[in-house]
Amino acid sequence: MKLNWISKWCLLAAGLFTCALGSRAAEGKWLTDYQQALTQAKQENKRVLIDFTGSDWCGWCIKFDKEVYSQQSFVDYADKNLVLLKLDFPQRKPLPAAQREANDKLARQYQVSGFPTTVVLDSAGKQLGKLVGYQAGGPQAFIAKLEKLK
Repeated sequence: MKLNWISKWCLLAAGLFTCALGSRAAEGKWLTDYQQALTQAKQENKRVLIDFTGSDWCGWCIKFDKEVYSQQSFVDYADKNLVLLKLDFPQRKPLPAAQREANDKLARQYQVSGFPTTVVLDSAGKQLGKLVGYQAGGPQAFIAKLEKLK
């Protein structure tokens, strides 16, 4: 069967759309509002995972995001157990002033001194633990560390 240019274009578009959906599915659902994350965690009886990151300049943050947070096994675990909160400290992309101030306040509150830093809270907002720096071993090793913080 010979495909005309319209059929080829439709197949290409469908393939690109499918790839885009697949990559979005593995990203997880990250919030950026602390109070919203706490409210959702309480409603769903989940823990809050706060990712303090420098998404556009911190090499270890970018590596950890690719090796752990964007992996389907972590996304599946998070969907069942966590409310994800990303507090970004970019250098090249602008953040609204209110978001920047809120992120700075939370970094001081949780005594963040480097990136990446992961803070885990229970559903009531009590800190269960903090992991500082890049966590080697992929999603399974990271999930095991999170499980110890229950």
